[in-house]
Amino acid sequence: MATPPATGRTFRSLLSHADILRAPAAPVGYDETVPTPPLSNPDKVLFPAAGVTKAEVAAYYGAVAPVLVPHLRGRALTLRRFPDGVDGESFFEKRCPSHAPPWVQTVEVARSSGPPYRACAVEDRDTLLWLANLAALELHPSLALAAEPERPTVMVFDLDPGPPAGIPQCAEVACALREVLDRLGLRCVTKTSGSKGLQVYVPLAGGVDFDTTKLLSHTLGLILEKQLRPLVLTTMAKGERPGRVFIDWGQNDRAKTTVAVYSLRARPFPGVSTPVRWDEVEAAVGKERGVLEFSPAEVLERVSASGDLFASVLDEGQELPAEVTALLQPGTG
Repeated sequence: MATPPATGRTFRSLLSHADILRAPAAPVGYDETVPTPPLSNPDKVLFPAAGVTKAEVAAYYGAVAPVLVPHLRGRALTLRRFPDGVDGESFFEKRCPSHAPPWVQTVEVARSSGPPYRACAVEDRDTLLWLANLAALELHPSLALAAEPERPTVMVFDLDPGPPAGIPQCAEVACALREVLDRLGLRCVTKTSGSKGLQVYVPLAGGVDFDTTKLLSHTLGLILEKQLRPLVLTTMAKGERPGRVFIDWGQNDRAKTTVAVYSLRARPFPGVSTPVRWDEVEAAVGKERGVLEFSPAEVLERVSASGDLFASVLDEGQELPAEVTALLQPGTG
């Protein structure tokens, strides 16, 4: 039987359609006077264990839009849809649905074989609400802007724990990774996956390609695998995963997407991919499971108090140090 998050506060106790449109939303710029696209079946339950309806999901996305939309704008978006709720079947949808309203923006995505297709791009709050109506609970954008699909704007380290490891072990790895990046002169920020792990992002100025970010993230992962043996591994061997943290460097790929910051996650009690401060990550090391888990309403409270803790990903892109790019060139090192 599903249990509420470790905070002891369920989604519904914090987040009703009325509550979210009232106090938490206003400080992040939600305008109650703006008409919203109509919802079909607003009372349909999408999270049965928590009793959360489509209207509540739409309310969350409407409220968080001012900080979420900038992280999606101009990027091809893959939707993970749950038409029968999180207990039913789900599917990933890369192509923007043919029935999309004319005001929904799309971007062209090239394929390795075959003609290109058009993906949804979220440019405004109404698009988020339309996606909520499709039960697109999870939003997975590209790491590159559609205008420059070969040039990622971030390098990502997806820290995925194998039970019984959890976020405390991921926090230990994240802190060690930050130290390595600091020595390279690179700043990084982190967020929860909203599920069971952490994700460390290195903002980039866009001057490198995916081959470079994949090679560098793999190289740094191997350094941590040696430094934090046996906690860390960089291969996906299932038999070696229990109790360890897998650094998924392979996410740095044009064909891959990573769950968006502030996106809901399809768990019995909805999680959110939440930006966290480094002091919070440090405090999680050595703790019991259940730390750094946030409900949608808690996320809105955090945004109201602190703004977008992930904003540096958008406006503090950095060049890779010349010595690093030189070492990554074939035939060097």
